[in-house]
Amino acid sequence: MYKSVIIGTGPAGLTAAIYLARANLNPLIIEGPQPGGQLTTTTEVENFPGFPEGIMGPELMDNMRKQAERFGAEFRTGWVNSVELGGRPFKLDVEGIGRIETETLIISTGATAKYLGIPGEQENVGRGVSTCATCDGFFFRGKEIVVVGGGDSALEEAGFLTRFASKVTLVHRRAELRGSKIMQDRVRSNEKVEWALNRTPVEVVADDRGVKGLKVLNNETGEEELIEASGVFVAIGHHPNTGFLGGQITTDSNGYIMVQPGTSETNIPGVFACGDVQDTRYRQAITAAGSGCMAAMDCEKYIESLEHHAAVI
Repeated sequence: MYKSVIIGTGPAGLTAAIYLARANLNPLIIEGPQPGGQLTTTTEVENFPGFPEGIMGPELMDNMRKQAERFGAEFRTGWVNSVELGGRPFKLDVEGIGRIETETLIISTGATAKYLGIPGEQENVGRGVSTCATCDGFFFRGKEIVVVGGGDSALEEAGFLTRFASKVTLVHRRAELRGSKIMQDRVRSNEKVEWALNRTPVEVVADDRGVKGLKVLNNETGEEELIEASGVFVAIGHHPNTGFLGGQITTDSNGYIMVQPGTSETNIPGVFACGDVQDTRYRQAITAAGSGCMAAMDCEKYIESLEHHAAVI
């Protein structure tokens, strides 16, 4: 029996772990097959406060983990298959560990960026392939970039990347974009943006120094074309890692956990959510860390209320 269990070891989960461990609550943190979350797939992080020279993503996550361990947090590796949240204590079925019981639960399982699934893509993540313009746009100053996608997210990223790139080519497999008209008009008016519509990405082309371009299929002519670029930004959306919850937690239509405004509280008392699993807008390391602090403080307050109630009885 644990007072608190945290699922996930990204910036949100690790920050929650630091706060709960310092409160002498000895949390258990369950880390999955990708400890550290999405930041472990990035290279240099330059927008996390406190590191004027930047810091490598894996190093930042390792430092946060060591900080949590210093204060007594326990880490175990496993995959949460299912949870039972209908009564207290909450029960977790964890592959590799077994059944775990806890008085409170913090969900910080994040959201996974959708990829194209084409050759050359995964092996070049961090070497020119990215899913976060805010994180990596700076590294492509003065270079040509490709953005893949046709929704508002892709249009927003294309517009943002024009601050750095000499040219941004937006690739979409259909002849028409899915994004809102106002976003389309805004991006079309930007002279740095070029369009490659009705083209399907086929392969990320790279050499030992990184990405060289994106090979696409022209759906009108049936011929393959190479769009030369130093970076390929995939902007086709994210999916939150909430499948294991079995519908017990209230989510929006896309599966993101809904929390009470200004808190980390879910629809089930004693269950809290933080990080990208409940963030459809910002999805930054620093906002995830901030929400992890909120979850830990909400959790600590909730545990205190349980103990006070038990003492009164």
